[in-house]
Amino acid sequence: MPVRSSPKNQTPPHSVRIIGGQWRRTPLPVPSKEGLRPTPARVRETLFNWLGRRLEGWRVLDAFAGSGALGLEAASRGAASVLLVERDARLAASLRATAARLAAKNVRVHCGDGIAALATATALDLALLDPPFEAVSAGVFDAALLAAAAAVKPGGFIYVEAPLPWPPAHGLRLHRHLKAGAVHAHVFVLAQE
Repeated sequence: MPVRSSPKNQTPPHSVRIIGGQWRRTPLPVPSKEGLRPTPARVRETLFNWLGRRLEGWRVLDAFAGSGALGLEAASRGAASVLLVERDARLAASLRATAARLAAKNVRVHCGDGIAALATATALDLALLDPPFEAVSAGVFDAALLAAAAAVKPGGFIYVEAPLPWPPAHGLRLHRHLKAGAVHAHVFVLAQE
């Protein structure tokens, strides 16, 4: 007779799991929306290994939150403050419900423009940029990277997930790069003053 895994350990359809920290293995719902593609688990794991796994006290802004996988992973790993910004009201409502379910006191959700949120942010330790891939031709990646470079503190990190390799600009240097399938994951560092 085949062994069945318990329902508690199964990831529901249209969900991803948090990889590390206090909410490790917790499934996150991924609403059905065209173009929504949560960062793959392998890429998230690599990113947080690059950053040092634990983010105690960090200030983080996830400018294109979508499913919230990146920002909630940062919160799970000890970030003091995580702002999830999502333009789509339905996705923002889903993020609020997830944050409430997790009792995530260090997470806030804002329904609005990610680049505008970056423009008002200061002294971030980490900015997470994962815009829709079709936004490459609209200049969204460049605008987001420019706003993030002004929002992170010296020595702060900017994560960019793009459909192609992204060159450093705006006083940033490339710290790490990974290609996984159609995804290019980059970590940039703002030069120390």
